[in-house]
Amino acid sequence: MIEHVVLYRFKPETEPSQIAATINGLNGLVSINEVVHLSAGPLLRAHSSSSSLSFTHMLHCRYNSQDDLKAYAVHPAHVSLVNRTSVLLDDIMAVDWIWEDASAPAPGSVSKVVFLKLKDNLAHKEYVLEVIRETCNKFSSICQFSFGENFSLNRAKGFSIAILMVFDGVEVLDSSAEIMNLLNEKLKDLVEDDLVLDCIIGTPQSDSSST
Repeated sequence: MIEHVVLYRFKPETEPSQIAATINGLNGLVSINEVVHLSAGPLLRAHSSSSSLSFTHMLHCRYNSQDDLKAYAVHPAHVSLVNRTSVLLDDIMAVDWIWEDASAPAPGSVSKVVFLKLKDNLAHKEYVLEVIRETCNKFSSICQFSFGENFSLNRAKGFSIAILMVFDGVEVLDSSAEIMNLLNEKLKDLVEDDLVLDCIIGTPQSDSSST
């Protein structure tokens, strides 16, 4: 399975109606045959330890293969939306990684996405991935969990490791603080920068939030 996450920052002058139309359009791409799961909406929270990156919205998709991701990328509906949206954006980044579970998260659950930029490039990659696996597997509050090495480095601003955790709802999300503290404790000497994002899955398409 392929995990595909795209982050967006809309220009400050973008009208809320334009943002809502864009998010509606993104959610409409779920009709493309190759898409297993797709959810787009405003971020609940975003944090970075050292970079100046800031984003307002997130798209999360799942596909059964890299060929399916490529087919989605060139689908006319996707290309048309990308062309219309590009003029509204201040910034965009995308991260892709391979995982083994293609099931779709339940609407109303919350995803916490963590991107890591490692010191010394990928010298400690295998150790970092094992720490992530061991740490996250300890917590029953995580409904779904995936992680891996980003294979789209040219679009990811140097972030090479991705983690995605799904929780039942916003009220359960607070339990992720312990998870993040453990990861930070074990990996702090190996990580140059991180980007942590929370987003509700299946945000209603009528949502017009711009933050």
